[in-house]
Amino acid sequence: MMLESLPRPAIFAHRGASAHAPENTLAAFALALEQGADAIELDAKLSADGHVIVIHDLTVDRTTGAQGKVQEMSLAKLRALDAGSSFAPKFRGEKIPLLEEVFEAFGNRTFINVELSNHHTPNDQLVETVCMLVKKFNLQKRVLFSSFHPRSLAKAQGLLPEAPRGLLANDGFRALLVRSFIFYFGNFQALHPNIWTTSPQQIRRVHRLGRRAYIFTVNKEEQMRKLFRWGADGIFTDDPPLALRVRGETK
Repeated sequence: MMLESLPRPAIFAHRGASAHAPENTLAAFALALEQGADAIELDAKLSADGHVIVIHDLTVDRTTGAQGKVQEMSLAKLRALDAGSSFAPKFRGEKIPLLEEVFEAFGNRTFINVELSNHHTPNDQLVETVCMLVKKFNLQKRVLFSSFHPRSLAKAQGLLPEAPRGLLANDGFRALLVRSFIFYFGNFQALHPNIWTTSPQQIRRVHRLGRRAYIFTVNKEEQMRKLFRWGADGIFTDDPPLALRVRGETK
């Protein structure tokens, strides 16, 4: 499966089926595929000892009930935590996964958006290590790299030119610059704008460049309908079954 072969609009399970299972866990990714999501999205970071793990926050506090900064914890410490109980008792014992485990379990079953989320440690070895793992599992055509940092995506392009890249843009002035100037002149296959800054004009601009617009994070039915009507190429959602139903009704 390649970026070009994703359906339009594509349904990306944001951190897995995170409305129904603990985010960024193997359980959430497995459930997303069971529910019929077209692709999964995850956040990659480095542990203190250089392993690529899958977690969104800079700390483990919110998702594990423990405390500590991800970048200061070893893999062994991170793996000892429970990433499931705080979501629901039935997920007790769910671990923070290694990116390698996700690739092993799902790499040949779905398309994976890997967010290079080293915004606070831009000089670490995250991009190099992730690219090495993508090569190891031969997933160059089955991953989409995304990042808020053009530099991380440029680094990924240098190491794995065949893997597509999506530039993330939030809201505010800097994001305006990113969405227009940096995206326009950069070598990206997709723009991933925040839902609150997305307009039909913006989607048309992206399409005029021959690129795709994947919008985050879309969890309300009326938002989904609107974006599908505007011609968005896909959405990131915590609730794949809802998005699939709405897509089916708006075709």
